Amino acid sequence: MTQNTRSGVGRLSDDKRKAIALQALTRTEPISVLAERNGVSRPTVYRQIGTASVALDEAFDTTRAADADQVLFMLPVTRQWLDQVIVALTMVGHVSFRSTLELMHDLLGVSTSLGTIHTVLQRAAKQAIAINAGIDLSPIRVGLHDELFQGSQPVLAGIDVASTYCYLLAPEAHRDGDTWAIHLLDLQAQGLDPEHTIADAGTGLRAGQKMAWPDTPCHGDVFHIIQQGKSLATLWHRVASGARTGREQLEARLANPRRRGEDSLLGVVQKARFLRYTDERKQPA
Repeated sequence: MTQNTRSGVGRLSDDKRKAIALQALTRTEPISVLAERNGVSRPTVYRQIGTASVALDEAFDTTRAADADQVLFMLPVTRQWLDQVIVALTMVGHVSFRSTLELMHDLLGVSTSLGTIHTVLQRAAKQAIAINAGIDLSPIRVGLHDELFQGSQPVLAGIDVASTYCYLLAPEAHRDGDTWAIHLLDLQAQGLDPEHTIADAGTGLRAGQKMAWPDTPCHGDVFHIIQQGKSLATLWHRVASGARTGREQLEARLANPRRRGEDSLLGVVQKARFLRYTDERKQPA
């Protein structure tokens, strides 16, 4: 009997595995005899014993069934607690408004509306703005500034490099220098005085910092440089590929015996030589 025949349990049906497990648990015959008679290996029999033992333990464990229905703790459900659930679902769980409605109804038996969810989130946002306005920003040494977009509306953003704390997230109608300068001066009133900032080449952003913080350097970020480098490399790769394809097509024409004597091919020969020279120059050393 081969090893594959003796060791493969995947070919056994569920009833066969149960029968092997029951026979092994009764200890009516040695494991080796049971394995030989059923055409499996001894480790396979031991695995069926382990599976059956776990199932029997769970079936006769009365405390397990009782624990499933046991009340772990009680919560005082207030209007404020329900508002916290709405904020947590949308802000932490990133759940949509309509999914929040469904969850509140199915799990908590509470009916609400889209307008109520909007009102709760707007109220929470105002409270967050008041809390953020009282944060001391003096420990921040390096700030990251950028402009995000909510649809077509610009959002001015500022983040502390060390802690990733977002100290600025302001939707505005414009992203010019004056708008940036106003927000930076407000942040300065909270103690923000970084050693330097990091930003892209946005004209409004840099103009605003020059007006508000004329002595604070603004270093360029590496992300846009890398992106521009990748774009340039992709462009030159396409140019080189096109030159190689053109050279190969011209060489194929020159290799045609019936066209070697054509005077018009003189320019083709010169062009093919130039493309070959260019292609060889572009090859890595």
